[in-house]
Amino acid sequence: MKLATLLAAATILLGAMPAQAKTDIIRVAVYRGPASCEGCSETARTSIEKLDPAYRVEFVGKGEKTDISRETLSHFDIYVQPGGGQDIPGALRSLGKARVSAIHDFVAQGGGFLGLCMGAYLADRANFGLIPHDLDSEVGRPGFPVKTIEDAAVRVSWAGRQDMAYFQDGPYLPQAGRDKGFRQIAAYENGDIAAARYSFKKGTVVLSGPHPEADKTWFEDAGLPLEKMPKTNLLKDLLSNF
Repeated sequence: MKLATLLAAATILLGAMPAQAKTDIIRVAVYRGPASCEGCSETARTSIEKLDPAYRVEFVGKGEKTDISRETLSHFDIYVQPGGGQDIPGALRSLGKARVSAIHDFVAQGGGFLGLCMGAYLADRANFGLIPHDLDSEVGRPGFPVKTIEDAAVRVSWAGRQDMAYFQDGPYLPQAGRDKGFRQIAAYENGDIAAARYSFKKGTVVLSGPHPEADKTWFEDAGLPLEKMPKTNLLKDLLSNF
């Protein structure tokens, strides 16, 4: 009886313990270099690392410990192209044909690509070729309140929730009815797609027009009220699509 009582107590104790945390490591490469804006790569890395200790994030690019090549990207699960400036052709040139080809092949062979703002533009047909569409700015679109390229906070419907997002001349994204992997993640207040998931051969492409990684300092530097910061973690919703 004493042994039975001990076993019962142990069963109750184990049942009350929280489930063991996920231990799978997700290796993430974040580009840092002239094709990104000042602080964009660092903010992307910090924001991803805060989500879950399973994310192991490393900067890649010319001048970093790890450059971008087919061999180096094979050690990662997700590649992140952060925001940049206004010069998309210049950003593409600064990456160079070999790095662009390596990114293209990485996704085609099953890797994940996360493009934020300029990173989304770079994914389009004319650049990395990860989606069969050309992208254009949401600025000036019918029903969209932002009419200039100045930084702004915009209303979005994000993963079914109403929220705000930091916006910096980001694109609107296309529907992709023939793509079985397509999933709309977020929309601007006029109904245009703000974030979405696509498939490219064996890989997954997640694009966002706004900056879900933007932190408090971004809002302060742009003179935007802190009450317009997102109330929920927008970046987490994007990464859950890989």
